[in-house]
Amino acid sequence: MEILVKTGQLLLSLSILVLLHELGHFIFAKLFKTRVEKFYLFFDPWFSLFKFKKSDTEYGIGWLPLGGYVKISGMIDESLDKEQLKQPPQPYEFRSKPTWQRLLIMCGGVIVNFLLALFIYSLVLYAWGEEYLPNANVKYGIACDSLGVEMGFRNGDKIIAVGGKEVDDFLKITHDILLNSERSITVLRDSKTVTFTVPDSLIARLIKNPFVIIYRIPFIVGELEKNAPAIKAGFKKGDELVAINGEPKKYFDEFKSTIQKSKNKNIAFTFKRGVDTIDISVQVPNTGIVGVYPVGDFSRFFETKKMTYTFFQSFPAGIKKGMSTLSSYIKQFKLIFTPKTKAYESVGGFITIGKIFPGTWNWQAFWSLTAFLSLILAFMNILPIPALDGGHVLFLLFEMITGKKPGDKFLEYAQIAGMVILLSLLVFANANDIIKLFK
Repeated sequence: MEILVKTGQLLLSLSILVLLHELGHFIFAKLFKTRVEKFYLFFDPWFSLFKFKKSDTEYGIGWLPLGGYVKISGMIDESLDKEQLKQPPQPYEFRSKPTWQRLLIMCGGVIVNFLLALFIYSLVLYAWGEEYLPNANVKYGIACDSLGVEMGFRNGDKIIAVGGKEVDDFLKITHDILLNSERSITVLRDSKTVTFTVPDSLIARLIKNPFVIIYRIPFIVGELEKNAPAIKAGFKKGDELVAINGEPKKYFDEFKSTIQKSKNKNIAFTFKRGVDTIDISVQVPNTGIVGVYPVGDFSRFFETKKMTYTFFQSFPAGIKKGMSTLSSYIKQFKLIFTPKTKAYESVGGFITIGKIFPGTWNWQAFWSLTAFLSLILAFMNILPIPALDGGHVLFLLFEMITGKKPGDKFLEYAQIAGMVILLSLLVFANANDIIKLFK
């Protein structure tokens, strides 16, 4: 069921974005009296699921959910329809229009996706506000894995500054290290201020595992697996950790690391249960799993901060959020072309995109992710790659600057080359997804 919910959200989100993207091209084409022969959601090789014709345009839904398209008369596009170009130019054709009009027609989809993202972000902020965890409220410090230790962190550290600047949003710490190239970290450790530098050599591993530091929480028993060693030993929901093997311990990371280091050994735990203090011994199996999870309600440990906006306040806030998100995405995109980071290994396709949606339907998450994907669609489409809008824009700008229009044969070959590049990227991204499934 979870997979169906994720798939449903992904298809609905992409359908909305593709439809409005193509509508952007359509509106500008109609504005400049350019004939649009087809307007399709999804691709329709060989046949379509649904179609009807109104005036000069055929509207329809294809069966291949990899995007959508508008077919504009007199334009070399992915259909590679060359027969039309053999005829004399007609006044209603794309090739007969002034360069500035053709430029706006090609930018129409990107403009709509960009403005749509800002609009959605604004309404999301108006409807639900924005909640985050202030770094100052992470009162127990952090917990980190082995990579976090190599970076210089220690369990219990309270992060004061990143790159010399105080941290407000705890969840932005890894973001600043990765995308803003902040390497200097200042922490409070055992009542002393310590500053260290994250080695550049660890960034490639951090990209693959960005959750190396998390907020530290006391260990209170939450869910227990049936017939697990923890149940047999006497663990009960709500038990609060006090000590391990007689040493005072209270945090989940301390419990977890002790279990992992004690395979096939007996461990003595001390818990607080109500007003009583009890001792429990458990034999850790060779799997290192005793079948117990910490309580999932973190609000009992931390106080988050929520920003609310009036209708008119939400729009400047939404624009700011959209621009900040786009800036972060561009920085992530640059990492892909930095070989030493190996960020290209983390590039994903439809499975990766689908996984970012929650397993249960949540309208706030859905619209926030739709806004994010709209920004991505706008940015990716404006890249100067033939077959993308940005490729057409590049040739049109060349024409405006030089006064010379690229030949139809050149545009045809450029379109083919662009399609080969895009298909190769599509195969690479989705192959990465498949490889990850077997790792």
